[in-house]
Parts: sequence; structure tokens; C-alpha cells
Amino acid sequence: MKTKILMRNAVIWGLALIFSAGLKAKTLADIQNQIREYVLSNGMKWIVLPRHEAPVVSFHVYADVGSANESYGMTGISHLLEHLAFKGTTTVGTTNYEEEKKWLARTDSLYALIQMEENKFKPDTLKIKALRNAFDQARAKAQEYVVSNEFIDLCMKEGDPEVNAYTNADGTHYVNALPSNRLEFWMALISDRFLNPVFREFYKERDVVMEERRLRVETNPIGKLIEDFFAMAFKAHPYRHGTLGHMSDLRHITRKDAIEYFQKYYIPSNLTVAIVGDVNPEEVFRLAEIYFARIPSGPKPEPIRTEEPEQWGERRFQVMAQSQPVLLIGYHRPEAKSNHDLPLEAISNILGQGRSSRLYQKLVKELKIAIEVGSFNGWPGSKYPNLCAFYAIPAKDKTNQECLDAIDAEIEKIKKESVTKEELTKFKRTTLKSMYDQMKNNSEMAELLTFYEVVHGDWRTLFERIQTLDALTPEEIQKVANLYLNKKNRTIGEIVPESN
Repeated sequence: MKTKILMRNAVIWGLALIFSAGLKAKTLADIQNQIREYVLSNGMKWIVLPRHEAPVVSFHVYADVGSANESYGMTGISHLLEHLAFKGTTTVGTTNYEEEKKWLARTDSLYALIQMEENKFKPDTLKIKALRNAFDQARAKAQEYVVSNEFIDLCMKEGDPEVNAYTNADGTHYVNALPSNRLEFWMALISDRFLNPVFREFYKERDVVMEERRLRVETNPIGKLIEDFFAMAFKAHPYRHGTLGHMSDLRHITRKDAIEYFQKYYIPSNLTVAIVGDVNPEEVFRLAEIYFARIPSGPKPEPIRTEEPEQWGERRFQVMAQSQPVLLIGYHRPEAKSNHDLPLEAISNILGQGRSSRLYQKLVKELKIAIEVGSFNGWPGSKYPNLCAFYAIPAKDKTNQECLDAIDAEIEKIKKESVTKEELTKFKRTTLKSMYDQMKNNSEMAELLTFYEVVHGDWRTLFERIQTLDALTPEEIQKVANLYLNKKNRTIGEIVPESN
């Protein structure tokens, strides 16, 4: 980014100040120039930003695999593997792995026999019962060698308050924060996680994930609406199923499936690491060579082939539930790296984010037809073409249709008149502040660096986005609104109370 552009932004928006009071002020160019990157021979990418203001360091490992990578019959496996990542390795989480391994193999073979018998045209129920008894006994024997939660306990003992992981449509993320003198501890433990994983307590954890689905989808009206919304909005692309997967798939996924999935996607060439904090980049790369370069790799998995085809007309559906009515609208939009991403972000923000947004002022404050209204952009993922969405919860004795008509009217205003200069200025200021608040935080900065590297193709685009934001105009927003926010391009879902 050119210095004169940075200085102009600094004068207008206060761009030069990234750190809170008491810390040395740095420009974006200063920060960008401090970042170092390194690629191991096995393809693993490392991004390091040293910050020596405090003796702490944050780690973010981005595995480029999420629910969008799952095939039919395997939905939910990425989320399941996120859970299993904390079950330890051949040395962590066990008192005697060689003995434990025998019983794990026994449970796998018995489970395969159970599935084989259950899939027969006429299953032998007595045989299945006997196999299940043997299976339960083998699980109990394997459990005798397990040291539950040892992986997490080790991290917390070394001072990690943020040990965590999460899965979304595009990726699986592993998060740690440690004192800076525990850098080598992290290298040893996390490299072992990817080199020697043991998916112990597999069937127990699978049951936990299935229960999570019951709570968040099957007994939750909003969860049902969202699941059906994805399935309706995406005809072909795997964004059509959520991260929790389908119950029948979860019920039949095996430990063998998990091992094979891990070996395909959780390899160094598909991993990106960002480290932000009190570290020396050269020391990070030296230790990475010792601990992570030893992990075998292979070619990065090919991208998803299926592209969502053009939508031919508005799609509508209803979910009947014991619930108040809810309205959800989604418009197809391009992937995050598209030049249209920021205009769509502006539309979403100005129309439906916060109490000063157009939709809140119109539907909640003025017309009083909704008790809640909002929008979100880039859903359910960012890497592939996705949705710009709006929602409303009608007020008492008001309807989804009334809310839809009012939302349509506000969208049409954007398409005909665009946004005001004051609205655009506010959007730019709040967006910049949000970005800078994230960049102040080591953990969030590490997350940003991996996101932009994997999803946008280069972590440098994080800094280039500032320049793009500054150049955004009302005319560009109006053009993009007319391009995407049309009825042919949308899906409408609603919860209809069963009593009606």
C-alpha cells in the first residue's frame, strides 16, 4: 500500500493508531513489514507477526477443510474430527498405548461386523445383540488405558486460557495462547497432534456430537429453519448441509472413516499457521523445521468441483413448529475475494446491522411490525459463492408477509437511490474500527492472517482491504444491489406456528 494513501487514511480515520494507549503507535505499513512467512518442505505455511509488548503469544492453525468438503454419507465428520483433536496422541492421553491399540482395533472390527449384519435384508437380531455386547466390552477395555482430557490439561497447566477449536463451512481452526517461553512446548504438542493422532473414545464423542445436533437442530425451531434454508438455497453446492451433519450420517461414521478423512485433509500442505506475539520469527521457523517438517504430507486436496448453478426463480418454504413466526431471506452472492464483497458488506450493514440501521428504524421503531430484524453477509461460508441474508421476527399480531413487504421496500430504496454519504461514512468508520480492534488482539490478528491467506489467497489482502474500503462509493453500492438483490436470486424461509 502506498505511503500517501496510508497517510490520507491516517488523517481521516486515525489509521496510524493500531495499539491502545501506552504502546508505540504503528502504521499499517509498519505492521505489514514486520510480518514474516515461511513454507516448510512438506507444504505447511507459517505466518509470524512479532509483538514484544507482553510476554505472551497466540497461535492459530487453519486446516483448509470444513463441512463443504464432506461428501454424502459423511456429513458432520469435520466437526466430529474437531472434537477428536483433543483426545490425544500415542503418548498423550494414554497409560499404555500398545495395549490400548489392541482394544481400539477390536472395537473397530466388531463395529464393522455390526454394521454388516444390520445392513442385511434380514438382520439376525440375536447376532447383533451378541456383537454389541462384545463391542461394549471392548470399548470398556480400551477405556481402561485412557487419561481423559490430558491434552487440554497439559495446555492449561502451561498457562493456556484459550485452548479451543471450532469448525465452520470452510475450515477447521485450532486456537492456543501461551506464555512466550512455552513456544517449544506448543511446537512439540501440536506437531504430535498432527503426526500421531489417536481417535480414542470415538464412539463416546460421536454420541456427544449427535446430542449436539438434537439440541441445536432437531428440537430447535430456528435450527430447523436454518438447516432447511441451506438445503433450499443451495441446490448443488455442499454449503447445502450444515457443520452438524445429518443424523443418519453421524450414526454410521466409523473410526476408520475419521482416520481416512484426517489423512486426506489434515496434512501439512493443507495447514496454515499464524503466530502473533512475543516471538522471534527465525526461532519459530527453526523449531517448525524440527517439529513440523517431520510430518509426511502430500498434494493439497483439490478444490470443490461443484459450483452452485444460476437460480431460475424465487424459492419458498415453511417450517411448521411450536414457535413464534420467523422470516429469513437469502440472496446469492459471490465469494469473499470478489470485488463485490465490500459493497455487499455495506448493504448488509446499512440495512440491517444495529439499532440505527434502516430496517430496525423502519420495522421496529416506526411501523412496529417486528420485535427484531437484522442482516448478515457471507453465509454460511466465505470461500465459495454464498448468501447475503436478512431476517425478521414479527411483533404480536403481525405477520411474516408484512415484514417481507417492508424489507422489500427498503431494499428497493437502496437499488433506486443507493445509500447516503453519511451512511457510507459511518459504515467505513465502524468497519475500520472493528478491523483495528481485531488487529490489536493477538489471537484475533492470528485468525485474520490465516483467514485472508486461505480464503482470499494472500494475507496481504487484509491490508489492501483498507484501501478498497476508502474508495467505496454510493454508485458502486447501488450497482451491486441491483445485480444481486432481486427476487429471482433469493430464497425465503419462514417458521409458521403450528397453531395456525
